[in-house]
Amino acid sequence: MKRESNVMHNTLFRFVKQVASLAQKLTDAALMELSDPAGNGFAGWKHAVLLYLREHMSAEYEEIIDWAEEMERVRAVLNLQRGEFPAPSTLCKAFKRASMTVWRQLLRRSAELLDQNGHAAIDATYFDRQQASSHYLRRIDRSVKTIQTTFLVDTAEGAILDLHCSTKWPDETKIGPKVALRNAGDLRSLAADKGYDDMSFREELRNAGIRPLIKHRVFAPYDHAHNARIDDELYGQRSQTESVNSSIKRSHGSAVRARDWFRQFREITLIAGVYNVEQAIER
Repeated sequence: MKRESNVMHNTLFRFVKQVASLAQKLTDAALMELSDPAGNGFAGWKHAVLLYLREHMSAEYEEIIDWAEEMERVRAVLNLQRGEFPAPSTLCKAFKRASMTVWRQLLRRSAELLDQNGHAAIDATYFDRQQASSHYLRRIDRSVKTIQTTFLVDTAEGAILDLHCSTKWPDETKIGPKVALRNAGDLRSLAADKGYDDMSFREELRNAGIRPLIKHRVFAPYDHAHNARIDDELYGQRSQTESVNSSIKRSHGSAVRARDWFRQFREITLIAGVYNVEQAIER
């Protein structure tokens, strides 16, 4: 039992070290968003580490601070002594304060921990909203029970490169270009199922130097011919997105905990970054 406990602590320590390294590389603007505006000296990157750790351990704010205070090596990484950790409410406010831009930066840096080959796949999944904001539901005059999340995944080691969240379930052909083209410099090809079948999307990908591997919906014999020309090996790697979706929901659950939609989007982005780090330290 003692050996198992040591292994668990070593894994958690590696996770903390890795996230600390990523968070310290954030832009000054991102670090300012995370830092306590009261100027208590608690750096933004330390907030990021504790928030990532909270999601990694599926803990509450109080629990993660209590645990971190008792771990000598974690205190050393954060350069904190017992009694110097932020209050749970301070950590919660840091999560609310930081915009999606901050979490996207961390997600992108976390993806760099895993090997990438430029061949990506895109697909959507859904997260349940356990505590949706009643004000938001009244404002849009309907009950939104799930968040549509579109993941862009590199197929080498399953790194999540980017994502898009929405409570309105937009057409996949509208989301696909938005996610893919803002990452065009890192992509050589993009695989997607028939839900992304749109000629203008394919043309946008080609113009950006990305090879489209998108199945055609079959309405005529020439659609079969188009599908037959798609590289089966590269297209087959599209299953990486399904593996990523399944792994995230097994490890982190299929429901978000935050109340408001904007914090739910941030929570999912944080979960994606945690997933990348978890995969990296397991290899």
